[in-house]
Amino acid sequence: MSDFDMMNLPDSVSARVAEMGLTQPTPIQAQAIPHAMNGRDVMGLAQTGTGKTAAFGIPLISRLIEEGGRAAPKTARGLVLAPTRELAGQIAQVLRALTDMKVQIVVGGVSINPQIQRLSKGVDILVATPGRLLDLVDRRAVRLDQTGFLVLDEADQMLDLGFVHDLRKIAAMMGDDRQTMLFSATMPKQMAEIAGSYLDNPIRIEVSPPGKAADKVTQEVHFIAKAEKTALLIELMDKHREERALVFTRTKHGADRLTKALEKAKYAAVAIHGNKRQGQRDRALAAFKASEIKVLVATDVAARGLDIPDVKHVYNFDLPNVPEAYVHRIGRTARAGKDGAAIAFCAPDEMDLLKDIQKVMKIRIPVASGRAWEPSDDTTPKKPPQGRGRGRGRPGGGRPGGGGGGGAPGGAKPGNRRRRKPAPKGPQS
Repeated sequence: MSDFDMMNLPDSVSARVAEMGLTQPTPIQAQAIPHAMNGRDVMGLAQTGTGKTAAFGIPLISRLIEEGGRAAPKTARGLVLAPTRELAGQIAQVLRALTDMKVQIVVGGVSINPQIQRLSKGVDILVATPGRLLDLVDRRAVRLDQTGFLVLDEADQMLDLGFVHDLRKIAAMMGDDRQTMLFSATMPKQMAEIAGSYLDNPIRIEVSPPGKAADKVTQEVHFIAKAEKTALLIELMDKHREERALVFTRTKHGADRLTKALEKAKYAAVAIHGNKRQGQRDRALAAFKASEIKVLVATDVAARGLDIPDVKHVYNFDLPNVPEAYVHRIGRTARAGKDGAAIAFCAPDEMDLLKDIQKVMKIRIPVASGRAWEPSDDTTPKKPPQGRGRGRGRPGGGRPGGGGGGGAPGGAKPGNRRRRKPAPKGPQS
């Protein structure tokens, strides 16, 4: 008998849980499911890869079964909101594995007419991105006044992507008599305000501190000139050509440029980002999951929620502008208790980003090569340190004693050469 059997789940849900091979609940599942089953609003704080989809999916489906009834035309009994198309697709896949109920997904980037047709008879659970959902509401293809269950997944990323006004509009369309579950990896101030307006006397569950990476992820940073990042990436990936690697860039155009460089180096690589059509993104992810493609280059559209098995290496080719995004990126590896490596590249203009990341994570990322870049007050061209900025003359890079990044104690000493004046940060895509 598993711990799931002690949660008084409907027989059909228990059977599906067993078929999925779920025997012992993860910490977020063990704490969230009982409260949600009792009708409480839940605010769960947990990193990606901790089983959050089942943590809200199991009680959502169980409550709908207990409630009984059918959805009226153009309505949804339960609504799950997700920030990206990929995450919405993954959520729908898990929910369909848990139930025979009618689960539909509506996202942007694909034709809206088939989605309108599928909603015409009503659905049990609707998984949606906020923008497309509001498009459908405006077209009177769906209404939310009869929706009794609301789930906000990866709510902090929805705020990062500018969905805060959409979320408020959607909540106003729903009745006050609803159960709401909110799951987030971090809890910024604005998220606390949203939670206060969305949730009614919620139980707060926090299973891992915000900014904490998975236990089995090894991390390292290379201090390297921007122009030499591609060569270093290829050099490092040559050591594990047969293993899957996920590479994050800051911009869409940067992802495309890097993919072309990797293809030139004989890597089977593909890029996904916001400018790609949904069909292209779906095919790229399917090929990556099937190991037909070994390298996936992505912007932060892929940082959350994607459950890609056996990704051994995550490269932060560009450091993210939002420090919490680093945690989500490296959460794509070391999933389900497996080992993984997270490798970051830091150019001179990214030192402040690295400091912010280390502050959020409350750690100092070990230096694999090079020295922490020093600020420069002039524009005189400077040479990168020997060995592509990777300090080949000193084991471990940095100064003696294992120098750390971000200018923290143990970082670069005053004797380092000064570097170029930092360039403006590029936009995040």
